Amino acid sequence: MPYAHSELDEKRLLAWLVAAARAHSGLFLLGICGAQGSGKSTLAHRLAQALDTHHLRAAILSIDDLYRTRAERTALAQTVHPLLITRGVPGTHDLELGRKTIAAAAALQPGQSLALPRFDKANDERRPEQDWPQIEGPLDILILEGWCVGLDPEPEAALQRAVNALETHEDPDGRWRRWVNRQLATDYAEFFARLDRLIFLQIPDWEAVLRWRRQQECETAAAARGPARHVLDEAGLLRFIQHYERLTRHALASLPGRADVLRRLGPAHEVTEQLIRTSNRSNEQGCQ
Repeated sequence: MPYAHSELDEKRLLAWLVAAARAHSGLFLLGICGAQGSGKSTLAHRLAQALDTHHLRAAILSIDDLYRTRAERTALAQTVHPLLITRGVPGTHDLELGRKTIAAAAALQPGQSLALPRFDKANDERRPEQDWPQIEGPLDILILEGWCVGLDPEPEAALQRAVNALETHEDPDGRWRRWVNRQLATDYAEFFARLDRLIFLQIPDWEAVLRWRRQQECETAAAARGPARHVLDEAGLLRFIQHYERLTRHALASLPGRADVLRRLGPAHEVTEQLIRTSNRSNEQGCQ
């Protein structure tokens, strides 16, 4: 049964994470990467709760909560490329805010607290700082989750061809996708180098993104504070996910061989296979 298989996999995953964190000096930074709707946030919260039972304090930071403000993205759209008004791709995150947050989390002492950034997707804007949740120190593990966490840049040759209608009609010369790729090769490469381990959730196919992202959009609307001005209709959703298609496909091709943990998912989010690599970071022990 998929549920029983997933439960066993999660116990193994937790044991691996506890051992890695306890062998680490200082704040342990765990990355979780997966396409939209793949269950990154759900897994992060389950792991954080389970770590507490092992006397390891964990907090979660989504890369989505590091999105630049709408004013900042408007400036990028005017000076670099119009497609950068849409949040999501590398270059639309405030990595300096991310670096400062991680550094502050690492320095937390008993009795000290830290406010973690939060972004309001329904209104496409960063929440005021007074609405950011507080975490208490000290912290053992920070989980950084997001759709492009740990991703490396594409080869230049891959940028020649448009992958969908959005790129064909709105980025015909490839200027947008090349700029995004440069962000991955520079600032994001430096940012992701801080990760101590990476989990990749491998979706069954690209089509799953639309199905699962549609469900997320309904949940965003239901959870919105007041009118949800930026919840997408079906046509808007189809266009929106095309911003992510290129790098989602790139992740599906490249991360299974690089991630420390690979969790393959079926069409109902069930775990069909889990591989835990111990050879990526230390001695050669293969997969569990």
